[in-house]
Amino acid sequence: MLNNFELLPLHPTQILKTMYGKIKKHLQNELTTIKEAGLFKNERVIASPQSAVIKLNSGQEVLNFCANNYLGLSSHPKVVEAAHKGLDIRGFGMSSVRFICGTQDLHKELERRISQYFKTDDAILYAACFDANGGVFEPLLSEDDAIISDALNHASIIDGVRLCKAQRYRYSNANMEELEDCLLQSQTQRFRLIVTDAVFSMDGNVAPLDKICQLAEKYDALIMVDECHSAGVVGKTGKGITELFGVEGQVDIITGTLGKAFGGAIGGFTTGRKEIIDILRQRSRPYLFSNSLPPAVVNAGIAVFDLLETSTVLHDKLVANASYFMETIKKEGFDIKKSQSAIVAIMLYDAMLAQNFAAQLLDEGIYVIGFYFPVVPKDQARIRVQISAAHEKEHLNKAIAAFVKVGKALNVIK
Repeated sequence: MLNNFELLPLHPTQILKTMYGKIKKHLQNELTTIKEAGLFKNERVIASPQSAVIKLNSGQEVLNFCANNYLGLSSHPKVVEAAHKGLDIRGFGMSSVRFICGTQDLHKELERRISQYFKTDDAILYAACFDANGGVFEPLLSEDDAIISDALNHASIIDGVRLCKAQRYRYSNANMEELEDCLLQSQTQRFRLIVTDAVFSMDGNVAPLDKICQLAEKYDALIMVDECHSAGVVGKTGKGITELFGVEGQVDIITGTLGKAFGGAIGGFTTGRKEIIDILRQRSRPYLFSNSLPPAVVNAGIAVFDLLETSTVLHDKLVANASYFMETIKKEGFDIKKSQSAIVAIMLYDAMLAQNFAAQLLDEGIYVIGFYFPVVPKDQARIRVQISAAHEKEHLNKAIAAFVKVGKALNVIK
C-alpha cells in the first residue's frame, strides 16, 4: 500500500497532457484560424523527377509551372551523371564542417567556377542561400554601420539583418528617391550597405541596379545583391542583374543558390570582394557550424557551370518562352505584374479565389500554387507562374488555354 509520500508513475499520455496541453490547444486554435481565413498551405506530393511534366502521387500527370527550374537542369542527364560521379569518387557525405575536415577539392573548384561566372574575386559555399544571407551581415557590420534594405527583400535577408547590430533603414520597393533619403540619413554611420534582391520573387520585377550603383558611388556605400531568381535568367547570356545593367565589378557582395536555375538541388553561395569572402570564412556562423555540401551536389554544380559556359541555348529558350507566355496571357485579359524575369504574377487579390483557381487548374492538368498572406501582402493574392527552358510551345499553349477556361468560369476575365 502506498504511503502519503509515494507517487504513482505518470503514464506517457498524462505527461504529454501536462507538458504540452496548454500550447497544444493554442496551436490547434491557430491552425483553425489559418484554415478559416483560407490561408492554410497544403503540400502536394510529386512522385517523379522534377521536370516540365511531373507525376503526382495520385498518378495524375501535370504540367509544372511553379518550380524554380528556370533552365530545365533539375533532371538534365549531364547534371545527374555528374552527381553520380561525385558520389562515386568522393563519397556520400562530408561528416564535418569546412574548416575541420569538410573541404574537398570539389568544393574549391565549384567556388572558383562561381566567382569566374560572376567575375568576382572569390566565393564561399553554404548549405542554402538562406544561410548565405543569414551569415553575411553580422561578420561584416556593427552598431556603427548601416544596412539599407529594399522593402520586398527575401525573408532570408530580413532575418540576416535582424542578426546584425547595424542601424536599419528601409526603402519602398525599387524607390530610388527613398533610397537616396536613407543614404542621406545614414551618413553619420561608418559603413553603409545597400542590399536588394535582383529579381523580386513574388512580382518578377528587377531592381534598378544601374541607379543603385550611381547612388552608392555618390554616397559612399557598398552594394549587396541576391541573385537567386536572376542568375541564369536575366542578362544577355543569363549571368544575372550585373550583366543586365553592365555593372560587373561594381557590386561588392552577391549571394545566390544552386537550388534554382543552377541545377535545382540545394546549396547557396556568397561571392564578391576577396577580403569579404576571407572574413566570412573566419566568422560566418552558418558556414562555420554547418556540414559541408555533399560531393554529389558539388560535382553536379560544377557540371552546371560547364553547360552554361559552353552554350546560351537554354537561356535563349527561356527568354523566348517567358516573353511568349507573358504577352499571350496579358492579351487574354489577365492582370499581371510587370516582369523582366521568368516569373509571371497573375493577380487575383483574394486568397480564397487564388486557392480555388489553382485547384481548378490542377483539374486541367496545370500545376500552380496560389500565393496569399503572409507570403504576399493582404489582398494581394496571386498565382505565380514560373517559366522554364524545359517547357515546349505546346506546354505553354495548354497552360494559357487552361487559365482562360478557369478564368472565365470564375469571372476573373470575360
